[in-house]
Amino acid sequence: MANGEIAAEQERILREIESTDTNCIGPTLRSVYDGREHGLFMVKLDGRIRNHDRDIEKMCNHHFQGFVDSITELLKVRGEAQKLKSQVTDTNQRLQDDGKGLLTCMDEMRQCRLQQRNIATTIDKLTHCLPVLEMYSKLQEHMRLKRYYPALRTLELLEQTCLPRAGQYRFCSIMSDNIPRLRTLIRDTAMSQLKDFLESIRKHSDKIGETAMKQAQVQRSLDSTVSLQQRAAVGRRLRKEAGLGAGTDVDGQGSGPMTKQDSAVLDVDGEEDEDEVPGAQGLVDFSPVYRCLHIYTVLGSREQFENYYRKQRRKQARLVLQPHSNMHQSLEGYRRYFNQIVGFFVIEDHILHTTQGLVNRAYVEELWELALSKTIAALRTHSSYCADPDLVLDLKNLIVLLADTLQGYGFPVSQLFDMMLEMREQYGEILLKKWNLTFRQVLDQDNFSPIPVATEEEHRRFTSQFPFQDPELDKLPFPKKLPFSEFVPKVYSQLKEFIYACLKYYEDLHLSSTEIDDIIRKSTNLLLTRTLSNCLQHAIKKKNVGLTELVQVIINTTHLEASCVYLEEFISNITNVPTDTANATKLYGTSTFKDARHAAEEEIYTNLNAKIDQFLQLADYDWTAAQGGGAPSDYLSDLIAFLCSTFSVFTHLPGKVAQTACMSACQHLSTSLVQLLLETDVRQVSMGALQQFNTDVKECERFARAGPVPGFQGDTLLLAFSDLRQLLDLFTQWDWSTYLADYGRPTCKYLRVNPQTALALLEKISRWMKDTSRKNNMFAQFRKNERDKQKLIDTVVKQLRNLISAHQT
Repeated sequence: MANGEIAAEQERILREIESTDTNCIGPTLRSVYDGREHGLFMVKLDGRIRNHDRDIEKMCNHHFQGFVDSITELLKVRGEAQKLKSQVTDTNQRLQDDGKGLLTCMDEMRQCRLQQRNIATTIDKLTHCLPVLEMYSKLQEHMRLKRYYPALRTLELLEQTCLPRAGQYRFCSIMSDNIPRLRTLIRDTAMSQLKDFLESIRKHSDKIGETAMKQAQVQRSLDSTVSLQQRAAVGRRLRKEAGLGAGTDVDGQGSGPMTKQDSAVLDVDGEEDEDEVPGAQGLVDFSPVYRCLHIYTVLGSREQFENYYRKQRRKQARLVLQPHSNMHQSLEGYRRYFNQIVGFFVIEDHILHTTQGLVNRAYVEELWELALSKTIAALRTHSSYCADPDLVLDLKNLIVLLADTLQGYGFPVSQLFDMMLEMREQYGEILLKKWNLTFRQVLDQDNFSPIPVATEEEHRRFTSQFPFQDPELDKLPFPKKLPFSEFVPKVYSQLKEFIYACLKYYEDLHLSSTEIDDIIRKSTNLLLTRTLSNCLQHAIKKKNVGLTELVQVIINTTHLEASCVYLEEFISNITNVPTDTANATKLYGTSTFKDARHAAEEEIYTNLNAKIDQFLQLADYDWTAAQGGGAPSDYLSDLIAFLCSTFSVFTHLPGKVAQTACMSACQHLSTSLVQLLLETDVRQVSMGALQQFNTDVKECERFARAGPVPGFQGDTLLLAFSDLRQLLDLFTQWDWSTYLADYGRPTCKYLRVNPQTALALLEKISRWMKDTSRKNNMFAQFRKNERDKQKLIDTVVKQLRNLISAHQT
């Protein structure tokens, strides 16, 4: 069994050796050498080799004849092959000889094909490179002509399209490297142009604003013309409908639709009248800002550009809104200030509407709010320095034009109109100051005499200035005199001028007629009650004003008071507001002129009394005279003559005023005469002096009885001297028993005699009598009479003192 396994194993090894690659039989042989049956295996191997040798020999014997035949055939083929080789060699030689020309042509053709391919390649490359060069040349041309936005667009096309197609060439690399520098150069140049533009518009804002305001003014003029022509068209239509002739006057203040013909006429008139006024784009080249905006947009830096532009314009706005320190000195200063503001916002409005997003509405409104607040503050400050009403009025018109101009560009301007309404108080105060000087000048230049008129033309001239009607005066022949002085028509004309000045300010302020009427009436009331009243009071209170001037002032104020009705109608006519409108303010002219007249009346009374005092200071009584004269004193005669001439001037005064002045003068004269008797300096009064005094009082009574001023009933004026008359009658008649017996009774004969006055005068007479008795002691009989009278005086004095004491108790 063991031998069989060994034989099988050896057989397996032999099969492996036969079937395995010689490079891999190493392990198989090692297993043989490692085994114990090495010799047996070698025997087996030799036997296997011999078997294979026999098989090879059998195979060779079997195919030998075929091999011999093949060799024989091969030898035959070799001969044919030699012939064929010879023929091929000859053929090849002939072919080589014949192909040399062909090869030369083929080589030439190859060279031509190579050149053709190179040319095609060159053309293809040039096709891609030439646009680059052309584009770069165009870029250089744009840069030379400073057309930076097309240059930037060309640069962008060159970089994104042309250069990638051209390939990697040195000039392309140079161009690519040069592109950022060119882009930076374009951006910097555009920014430089923008700065120049900003500086340019800062300098030209004045001119742009002036142009815009001229356009607004022209538009306002056209609107006014259209309005007037609309009224005329309506008037023509009304006349036509009513069948009126061409000469009939119809008020065409209404409004109505215009016909096509009317509209066409208006259009033609507007075209003829309107001047060509260039706009902002005609004065400023906006291309730098558009160009810079496009450039920065292409460069992707639009936001940076917008922020820079807005920042710079804000700075310029602050500079524009800073007024000059001397702006208030002339209207031209305000005009330049407004022109700059309007120019600034006209430019911003143009930028707003011609660019997309460079500035927006919120940004412009923010700037406008800033400008509005600063402008109003500047106007309030500088207008407060103005003292010329014409300048304030021109300033107001300029502000209205400013508001209309900016409103035309869509900016809200209501605050400007509110500010102008605030300025009306300042304007009113300036007007009051101006008219205060005017009224004072009129008063200073007035001669306070009735106006003489020699002809009908002069009469019409004065009555056209002042509403005066007097049928009685009209009947008188020329020459004649108007009752008032030139002060009256001048003041009335100045009142109308003041009303016109007020009306001019409130035009174009978008106020209703009722509001304007109310404001004008209030302003006129201020002029009447404060300015004119003060001027009249000042004129009345002046030291050098005489009675004649005061009388004329009363006459003047009377006529001015009567003219207040016409002044009311004048205001109603110019404001188109009826005088009977509810809640309409009434003029206070009547009370103003009444107050002035009352002041003049009081001044007349005061001056008349002062004149009387001056005459009384000339009184030179001999209080110790033994016998009184039969004629009045010289001073009193002069005084009576003065009063007569004075009261003759009072003929044009109201009766009550003249009567009051006359009664006041007589009462003051009577009181002053009593005070003259009772002066402490007069220690003694003789009966002769008392007789002279009585003569003077009788002269005063004769003056009062003569009626120097008409209108007194009976002897009413004599009552002014009744106190003095009863006192003198008491002493001249020496009727002390009646006085003492009837004192205190209503029917007393000497009811107006004061006991204290009688006692004082009696003591003066007593002193005179005592002094006289001492001087005349040589006449015994005389002394006895004097002593009796002295005793009587002492008794009366005692009774008077008792009466005074009882009355005081």
